[in-house]
Amino acid sequence: MNFDDLPPDWRDRLAIDGSAAEPGLWLRGAWELRDGVPRYASIAPQMAQARRIHLGARELERWDSSAVNFLAAVIRDARARNVEVDQSALPDGLRRMLALAFAVAPPPPRATPPAPGMLAGVGLGVIRAWRDWPAMIEFGGEIILSLGRFVTGRARYRRGDFAYLIEEVGPRALPIVSLISFLVGTILAYMGAVQLALFGASIYIADLVGIGVVREVAALMTGIILAGRTGAAYAAQIGTMQVNEEIDALRTLGVSPIDYLVLPRMLALICMVPLLTLYAGIVGILAGMTIAVLVFDVGIYEYYNETLSALELKHFAVGLVKGTVYGALVAFAGCLRGMQCGRSAQAVGESTTSAVVLGILLITISASVLTIVFQKLGI
Repeated sequence: MNFDDLPPDWRDRLAIDGSAAEPGLWLRGAWELRDGVPRYASIAPQMAQARRIHLGARELERWDSSAVNFLAAVIRDARARNVEVDQSALPDGLRRMLALAFAVAPPPPRATPPAPGMLAGVGLGVIRAWRDWPAMIEFGGEIILSLGRFVTGRARYRRGDFAYLIEEVGPRALPIVSLISFLVGTILAYMGAVQLALFGASIYIADLVGIGVVREVAALMTGIILAGRTGAAYAAQIGTMQVNEEIDALRTLGVSPIDYLVLPRMLALICMVPLLTLYAGIVGILAGMTIAVLVFDVGIYEYYNETLSALELKHFAVGLVKGTVYGALVAFAGCLRGMQCGRSAQAVGESTTSAVVLGILLITISASVLTIVFQKLGI
């Protein structure tokens, strides 16, 4: 073993002497992470015949964890080959750090559970959904009790927060609601016009778009938009408060988090979603009118009269009822997942995703049920 066996960039930081059976590794110069960490593996083959390794320092100026890591790698390799290591020539600080490094055994590698198959995944999803129902029912009961306290004036919340929530879920959602409603109205107009034009009945685009948008599509699209926008925001806000233990602080102060956090959010959505649904219906009708007039040569006056004759008050009532239900379900899903959030940043992300999925699922189920109920009632 001699100095020439070292890589060129090591020679100002490490010296080797002694025989192949008892080599000596001497740290020198500066050992700092910013200068790069020498890898013991590159000189390990030169230690293959060693029976005793001497570790020491000569003219060592300064060192940090890079020196500890290098020496730990030497010792770890020597122990694996039953080679004795002499550390007596190392500085006291390095010896203490090495003792700490080997004081605790490294944790055993964690076994990765095998990924469940498709059938097992479906089964696990069903089990999780089934176990989630009691928590949802309990949360719904707490909201009803909180609503009772609100009606009797005993609920504790800040009116300023409620006004901010109204602004957040209402006026600030208008741009995205306008865009989506206009595009959906355009799609409906094109879909209907292609078929109606075969019978020379393009004027009935007004009936198709008007009834379809006001009765079903406006409420459905508004609900889905709010599930992704507002429901996710609710879950993230309340989940972050759960992580920061702010909800625990509210309970400690005797303030119900349902009254203070959940109920204002639910009321804000229930108040604003019907208005957004009505607005989305008007935008969808205007989009259908634009396509009918510009593409299919339908007169504006004829389209307007046909829309008025097709729409009845019950169509608006059905759309507003559905929109209100969808808004309540979006708020329920967002607040529920926020209150169920764990105590980590990852849990906040998972709660946000789960709130959006649950909100859209509840909207879809309620849309099907309400459509059947209204049809049976002849509305």
